[in-house]
Order: sequence, then structure tokens, then C-alpha cells
Amino acid sequence: MAVDVVILGLGYVGLPLAREATLAGMSVIGFDVNEALVEALNAGRSHVDDLSDDDIVAMKESGFRATTDEREIAAAAAAVICVPTPLAEEGGPDLGAVQSATEAVARNLRPGMLVVLESTTYPGTTDELVRPILETGGLLAGKDFHLAFSPERIDPGNKEFGPRNTPKVVGGHTPACTEAAAALYGRFVDTVVRTKGTREAETAKLLENTYRHVNIALVNEMAKFCHRLGIDLWDVIQAASSKPFGFQPFYPGPGVGGHCIPIDPNYLSHNVRVKLGYPFRFVELAEEINATMPAYVARRAQNILNDAGLAVNGATVLLLGVTYKPNIADERESPAVPLARDLTALGAKLAYHDPHVRDWRPGVEALPVDDLESAVASADLVILVQNHRAYDADQLAAKAKRFFDTRGVTRTDEAFRL
Repeated sequence: MAVDVVILGLGYVGLPLAREATLAGMSVIGFDVNEALVEALNAGRSHVDDLSDDDIVAMKESGFRATTDEREIAAAAAAVICVPTPLAEEGGPDLGAVQSATEAVARNLRPGMLVVLESTTYPGTTDELVRPILETGGLLAGKDFHLAFSPERIDPGNKEFGPRNTPKVVGGHTPACTEAAAALYGRFVDTVVRTKGTREAETAKLLENTYRHVNIALVNEMAKFCHRLGIDLWDVIQAASSKPFGFQPFYPGPGVGGHCIPIDPNYLSHNVRVKLGYPFRFVELAEEINATMPAYVARRAQNILNDAGLAVNGATVLLLGVTYKPNIADERESPAVPLARDLTALGAKLAYHDPHVRDWRPGVEALPVDDLESAVASADLVILVQNHRAYDADQLAAKAKRFFDTRGVTRTDEAFRL
């Protein structure tokens, strides 16, 4: 039986996309090489924060199903590739999953099919890697099948903007390819934005995240010297935000996390170095600054304890919130991990609490606590790493011997702030 779309990769990007298409009345198949994941989805169990088990059950009732059988790709009018692109050792994206998924599509490619890459990567990937693989069987992109790139814009935990009301950027190998991709997404996304081609669409995604990366680095650098000068940066940002034009607030923190901000800009800087032979200095400097923040927080923690006449060696330090974003369970690239390792290297005894994470493994010993208030009261130092909704920071700061707020949410003078 023919289906409207098969989505390859059923993680934080592919699964919400599949749900939105299903809600629009489209017939959708999800493909993934992870057998356990496929079995869980077909049993009605979700593994991503933004979708509940009930959401998966509703998708199934509307005809969605997951499979590990790549032959089912051949029944789809469109194939959308949403597989991960982790950072490779040399600094660019690891395109192994993209290549494998593209090869699976190529083995099942039919005339007239639309193939869209959503995985974040460097400019030129769609044309230089994906297209040649798809054309190995003799069909030509832009002539026998449509090919496009559409960057994912999923923001886990965002209750205001989801797949439907976040504008969808599409860029095709040819203008006709662009229109084919726009027609697909137009069935379940409110706004479609067309670019001149695949490279422009690929670069748009990198620009979005590089913009955030650089501006976060700016305020992180300011946090360091504002602390030494006795300036409250959080108050500064609030004041600057009163300007109705020309300013957008960004906030410092213990480091950047998730798949996008700490990783995607590296794809761009790596691509510039490889293809043009010179560094993208803004991006590389931003990466250097943001990567040092966990170590900076650890040093601040050490100084807070020193000022109280305590050595960090042997002190009990409680970390609150170990995910990369508030109110979700996603731990990808969380700055809590390098912070835990830096504190352990200084001799601290670590404990942690997170209402969304029961089993955290940062690579060093960190004991979970169940009784939050008791743990806060007994720790030598409490560090608010992630401000989950479940935390009342001011109340916790009042109970703690020492409270280090890395998110600028406390209003009490009793707390130390980044």
C-alpha cells in the first residue's frame, strides 16, 4: 500500500515530525535501525520529551507504524532523512548515519519520489554526498526524482513553537525540487520558506545556531569580568532589554548543551577551514569561551568554599539539574557532565538531584538524592546547574549553607550568582 511519507530516524526530530504529518491525515511510516526503539513505538511507548505514550498510541490509531524493514521505503511518495549527525573527531559532522540512511533510500528509490535531508550538516552535503548515492541506480536528481534539504528546527520542551507553527525552510536541487518539498511540508506546516537551493538551506540552519553560540559566548565572557568588577550582569541584561530595538537578550550559564549550540557551529568553522583554508575566528573563539564555562564554575565553587574557610577537597557539593535544558530529560551535551568531572578532579564529593533524571552517569561518582530539602541543607555547597520548574531557587537558597546560582534566577542576596 502506498504511503505519503517515510521518515528515517525516529529521535527528537523525526518522531515529532511523524506525529505532525499523522495529525494532518497523512499516511506515515517511521524507519529506524534500532529494533528496541521500533518495538517500543509499536507498543505505544515514547522515548522523547515532547511526546507522551498517549501521543504515540494516537499516532498508531491513525495508521502510523515503525519498521526496521528498509524495503517499505519503496512504498512512500517521499522519504525524509532525520538521522543524527554527531561531531566527528576532526571537527566536522559524522555523516555515517546520513550515508547509511541515504543508501537505504537509494536501494528503494522510485521515479517521482521526493527525498529530503533534515539532518544538520555542512553546506554542500546534499549535493556532494546525498545526491551521488541516490543517483547510483541511474535515476537523476531534478529529472527522475526530487531532492531537497530542509533544516530541522525542533526545540525540545518548547510549548509555544512546535513543528506546525515553526516556519519550515526548504531548498531544492532544482526549483521544481523546492516546490515538491514545499508541497510536502505545506500539508502539515503553517509556513514554508523557500531558499535558492540546498546550500542556502543548509547554511541557514548553521547561521541560526552560530548566532546564538556567539552571543552566548559574549555574555559568558562578560559574566567573568562583571563578577570581578562587582557588577551584577543579570541586572545589566534586564536594563539593556528595556530597549525596544537593536538588542536581544542572551544569558550566561555553566556551559552550553544539547545537539545544536555546542556542535552545529563547528560544522561551519570546519567547512571554512577545509574548503577555504582559513579559520572562522568568531565561531572558534565562541567555542573556546563556552567550552571553558564548566571549569570556570568549578573554580568559582572552589573560591566560595575557600572564602568560608573550607577546602573543596572533601566538601560535599550538590548539583541541581543535570539536563541541558529546563523541564526536560534530555542530557545531550549537558554542561553538568564536564562540571561534575572538574569538581571531582578538585576533590569534591558529588551528589545530584534532577526531577527528570533518575540515573545520571557523568563518568565520575555522583550520588543521587531523593530528599531534596535535606540534601540541600546538609551540603557544603549547592550549585543550581539547571533551573527546572520544580525548583524554588529562593526557597532552596534559604535552606542551603551556600547556594551558587548559575542561572541568575534567585532574588535573594544570600545566593552567589554567576
